[in-house]
Amino acid sequence: MSTNNLKLLCTKFNNLKINYVITRTASNWKPPKYRPPYWYMPKERVLTEDNLTQDNRMFIKEIIQDKLQAQAAMESPLENISQTETMQWTPGKKRVGLIARKIGNYPMWDKDGKKVLTTLLQVIDNHVIKYIPPENFKPMIHKVKQPQEHRRLGCMLVGAENIDPSTVTKDYCGLFNSVGMLPKRHLCRFMVSPEAALPTGTPLYATHFRVGDHIDVRAKTIDRGFQGVMKRWGFKGMPASHGVTKTHRRPGNIGAGGEKARVWPGTKMPGNMGNRWRITRGVKILRINTKHNIIWTLGVAIPGETGAMCYLFDTVLPLKKHKTSPPFPTQPPLDNLPLEYYDDSIHEFESPTISFEEI
Repeated sequence: MSTNNLKLLCTKFNNLKINYVITRTASNWKPPKYRPPYWYMPKERVLTEDNLTQDNRMFIKEIIQDKLQAQAAMESPLENISQTETMQWTPGKKRVGLIARKIGNYPMWDKDGKKVLTTLLQVIDNHVIKYIPPENFKPMIHKVKQPQEHRRLGCMLVGAENIDPSTVTKDYCGLFNSVGMLPKRHLCRFMVSPEAALPTGTPLYATHFRVGDHIDVRAKTIDRGFQGVMKRWGFKGMPASHGVTKTHRRPGNIGAGGEKARVWPGTKMPGNMGNRWRITRGVKILRINTKHNIIWTLGVAIPGETGAMCYLFDTVLPLKKHKTSPPFPTQPPLDNLPLEYYDDSIHEFESPTISFEEI
């Protein structure tokens, strides 16, 4: 083979290789995210009880109880803010959200006697831990240029559910020392407008939302493990008879023949099912309990199993956004709040169901 023919053959081979690489990278398939990014310092540590006596354990419990009492007696920073200093709400401003725990499903009835299923979400010890203004907040670098309204949003860190300080790392406890409260089991950041910023240590309650409003709920779906295509993707499967042998629940053909005889990225195949972050949008609030901070939401489509943590925030759906001003930036703690808030369409359990009139 001459030198010119060898160069021509190498050139053709390189062109084919480049075309193949472009075809692989030009697809829109992306691997799923199995877990949220670790955007903050880790909190887990190795638990050891060496040289820890019974007296030391009792002393640690007393310190935790004292901090819990001091945290409960802490005055909300919103009480020191006068009415003239509060900002006015406009439709374009974003408020902070809440961290709630899914505690189960419960039936309710509307005023027409129709039964509706609801999901109960309990807000547990939510406090504002930190606020980062837009000029100091530098998230991950995105290849896609962010819209103008997303560049001027700040970051608010919210924690929920107090835990024992001896079970987490020292660096993680340092986040809460400046706030003056115990470490939180769960942390979440919300993108908020600078006008909706809250002071550190501000408590958040279920009355942050109102009955009748629509919210978005972000949670992780139930982990189903490794499943086949019939359960994972809803395939019909092969026939049960007529000569079918050992392929009743198989997916069937997964690739094309000919020049591109390969399995394309994104093909629906068996694999791990669940354990993904999903958002249910436009969920309506039907009832709020102010004593236990419980929210009743319409439907049973909230992701996650019983006991899973959920992130609640105002919906982004255009037709279900706030028509009137919500509690902005949040509802301050009040003493004379009613125990229950019901939507206008829901029947209250205290009211009579049947009325009799004298003839």
